[in-house]
Amino acid sequence: MAMVLWLLFSPFLFLSVSANTQTKVTDNPADELVAALNANRTAHKSSALTDNPGLACIALQYIKAYQGDCKAVGEAKKPADSEFAETFAPDCGVEASTLSPITGRLLGCQSKYVKPSEAFSMLMKNEKSLEILYNKNHTEVGAGVTGSDGGGPYFWCVLFSNGKHNSSFVAQGGVAKISRPGCFSGANDECSGANDLSRLHQMWLYAITAFVAAGYAFGM
Repeated sequence: MAMVLWLLFSPFLFLSVSANTQTKVTDNPADELVAALNANRTAHKSSALTDNPGLACIALQYIKAYQGDCKAVGEAKKPADSEFAETFAPDCGVEASTLSPITGRLLGCQSKYVKPSEAFSMLMKNEKSLEILYNKNHTEVGAGVTGSDGGGPYFWCVLFSNGKHNSSFVAQGGVAKISRPGCFSGANDECSGANDLSRLHQMWLYAITAFVAAGYAFGM
């Protein structure tokens, strides 16, 4: 029986290691989301926004405050403003004294992972979303994306601010803390973490299904 288990799971372990060592990560979905957002703003005669990694890291922490509850998105429920200084900033290594007002928030949730361009369309769900996008008070933007529990649902968050470049959402040591799982924009960090979560979840399902099938075959 021990040999059967080893044969079943050793290929899965090999695939998992191969995915981590051979797959060349070339993009960051949070960066791509900000690129789509800025392209849309400039096409609408609005200025492009500075991608602030400190603000983006906070967007990722903002997502995590929902604890994977997709149903809470769009409801009145949202993290308290006090959490920005008390929880989100410290978790990102952002100096609380450099926090600037949040001038807009966009948050979406999907059961399956989608491309950043599709996520952008999802976030532009109504007239209010467009008003937030084109607001002329914004100067900076930050985006975060992550899945939950090794798979879906997948959250996408964009935070806007009217802070000043290089003086708002400043990270200690000049670098916001990288937080996994998930990706945030502006960090010069190639990250496919959200999509990797989707693939890893599918691999686990495959391994479990194979194990159950073999169990029946060997009369477990």
